[in-house]
Amino acid sequence: MIAAFEGWNDACQAATNVIRHLVSRYDSQEVCHIDNEGFYDYQVARPMICSVQGRKRIIWPQTTFYDIDVSPTLHFLAQIAPEPNYRWEDYCRQTLRIAEDYDVSDIVTLGSMFDDCPHTRPLPLDISKNGCESEPDKEYNGPVGIPNILDTFASDAGFRTTSIWVSVPHYCANTECLQGSLELVRALSLLLELPIIEGDLNRKAAEWRKNADEIVEQTHAGDYLACLERDYDLNAQAQRIASNGMPACEELIREAESFLRGN
Repeated sequence: MIAAFEGWNDACQAATNVIRHLVSRYDSQEVCHIDNEGFYDYQVARPMICSVQGRKRIIWPQTTFYDIDVSPTLHFLAQIAPEPNYRWEDYCRQTLRIAEDYDVSDIVTLGSMFDDCPHTRPLPLDISKNGCESEPDKEYNGPVGIPNILDTFASDAGFRTTSIWVSVPHYCANTECLQGSLELVRALSLLLELPIIEGDLNRKAAEWRKNADEIVEQTHAGDYLACLERDYDLNAQAQRIASNGMPACEELIREAESFLRGN
C-alpha cells in the first residue's frame, strides 16, 4: 500500500501528486473509503461545493483507496486523503484493517517538506525502512504528521514499512513541485525493483525547474541560490569522502577549510 496525505506533510503537493499520477497512468478503481465523520475539522479541511449538470453538490473531505493494477503480479492499494485533524490512532487502525482486507504486506508512506535546498540539484530524499533511518546520524527528532504515525502503527502491527520524504525548496512554495513527485516515483521504482511509468512527469519537472529559475531571477536571490549550491555540493563531497573510509578525512578537512575561506 502507498499512502500520501494533503496538508502539512505535502509541501507543494509533491507526495499526493504521486498517487494522482499512478491513478492516471495505470488501470485503477476506487475500492473503499474511510468515513470522514469525526476525523476532520471542517473549518480547517473545508468541504467543497461544485455544480454537476446544473445541480450543486457538496464534496466532503474523505479518505479514498484505489486498487492500481501495476503488473500481472503486482497491485498497489493507494491511499490519499487530507491529513485528519482528530483521532489519529483510530484512523490508523481503520487504515490497517483495510490494508489487511486487501492482503497488503508492505506499506510505503510518502511525504514532502520544505527545506533549504537548491532547485538546481537533485532534491534530497530521506528514506527509512521498518522505522530505521538510512542515515542514523541524520535521524529526525521533532513534530510529526500522520504518515509517521501510520508508519509506526503499521510496523508495530507486523507490516514491512518504508517511509520516503523529498525536500522541496521553500522559495518555490507557491507552485506544485513535480520534480519532487518525479524523485519519489523514481525512489518507488528502485524500492520495488520495477520501473514505474513516468509519463509526462519529466516534462512537468523541467517546467517546474524553469519556473524556479524565474522565481530566483525575479526575487534577486541569485547569491542565496549560490550559497545553497555550495552547501549542497560540499555535503555531497563529504559523503563521498566519508564512504571511502578514514584515510580520506584530511581531504574533507581541506575541502571544508577552502569552503569557509570562500575559495
